[in-house]
Amino acid sequence: MFYYVKGTVTHMAPYLAVIDCGGVGFACRTTNLTLSRLKKGENATLYTYLNVREDALDLYGFATEEEKNCFEQLISVSGVGPKAAISILSATTPEGLAMAIITGDDKSLTTAPGIGKKIAQRIILELKDKLAKGQISAGGEPYGGTGITVIPENKATEAAAALAVLGYSQGEISLALKGIEMEKLKLDEIIRQALKKMVKS
Repeated sequence: MFYYVKGTVTHMAPYLAVIDCGGVGFACRTTNLTLSRLKKGENATLYTYLNVREDALDLYGFATEEEKNCFEQLISVSGVGPKAAISILSATTPEGLAMAIITGDDKSLTTAPGIGKKIAQRIILELKDKLAKGQISAGGEPYGGTGITVIPENKATEAAAALAVLGYSQGEISLALKGIEMEKLKLDEIIRQALKKMVKS
């Protein structure tokens, strides 16, 4: 319904930012990371997700499309609601979440308030499974016409998978990874360099 809201930041509170758009104040539930990029009285653009419930309509807003994409991936996991997703994205960056999923690092997710080991492991398992089934494009082509994408254990494909979690397309990922010296860099640095290239393009 809403792709983004753009206007003046009129109010900020924990996990909440109000954006005035033409005299209408949109209350956007959000993360600590997004709040850290906002300043009261200044203009801002938040990419939004509308959560529809029987008794309420809740609008969630994020400073970047990567953060919004991660939010949508998280709430697709069984047992993970918007509140838990906001908690996780307030404790880590989108890049940190992508790394945790690809490397199976459940400990980094349990630093978020209210996120225990079981739910952290479920997030990693389900999102890795989506990558394997091609529901999140990891930059690879399905093999044998089965629709299953094989993810080899190397830095190039791990970096591609992490970027896919952030919502980038196969074409964008291929261009961003082109020219990066994979052998000399750690996985997190490869992802960081690819993201810098995509921001500049």
